[in-house]
Amino acid sequence: MAVPRVAAESPGEKSKDTVEELLYNKDDVSKLMKMERRPDTEGLGHQERWFPYLDKVKAGSMYLSSSEILEAVTPYIMDSRKERFRHAVKNRTYSVCLVVEGLSDFGNVSATFRSADALGIQSVHVVACDSSKRYRENRHVSMGAEKWLDIELWDSVHECFKVLKSRGYRIATTHLGMDTVSVYDMDWSCPTAIVVGNELRGISDEALGSSDLHCSIPMKGMVDSFNVSVAAGLLMHHAVCDRTSRLVRSLLYCRTFT
Repeated sequence: MAVPRVAAESPGEKSKDTVEELLYNKDDVSKLMKMERRPDTEGLGHQERWFPYLDKVKAGSMYLSSSEILEAVTPYIMDSRKERFRHAVKNRTYSVCLVVEGLSDFGNVSATFRSADALGIQSVHVVACDSSKRYRENRHVSMGAEKWLDIELWDSVHECFKVLKSRGYRIATTHLGMDTVSVYDMDWSCPTAIVVGNELRGISDEALGSSDLHCSIPMKGMVDSFNVSVAAGLLMHHAVCDRTSRLVRSLLYCRTFT
């Protein structure tokens, strides 16, 4: 099978590949995701789980299937690299996703990206980043994690939450109010979008009012909150561990009584 030629990136193009540039330019984000996305208008339909992609990859003027891509690139990938890809794919999930709303420090955004990739959370959503400041390059913070994630940019909470709910997610906003649920008391086997807010203001009133529940991490010391990127990492880690534990127990139960 003939493999389409891909133009090499110039040094100038590589220098633009930073989290800041990506979040300000939706075209740059879409370049990281080569597969054709499934239209959100399709909703869940009869699918048990939402999956964002069609088996259709654009390569120049052609469209190839994933099997054709694998056939073409496999001879050029080392076995150790293939195994790393297999391991990453096996541990990837769309059942938990992360939403960052209005973060003003791109270092924090980059850190959440890195944590999401490390924990196998594939889908990350960014709502209305503050564009009034100039930020330093933060690629060293994300360690290139943005290349491996599905990053979706939104101009409003309403738009983001509407699409997430159509995909079957419940919306869990982090909040320090009286009506919050401890993250340790939640059932994370339910597809959930974890929302973290601005470093100073926290979650917006609109996001709080549109969410399905408010959650918090119980604090043991004198301070009442974590840094937002630390909180996001802790939430995602607990969500993945709790979900895995519940699914394993459910599987063992089914095997025992069937």
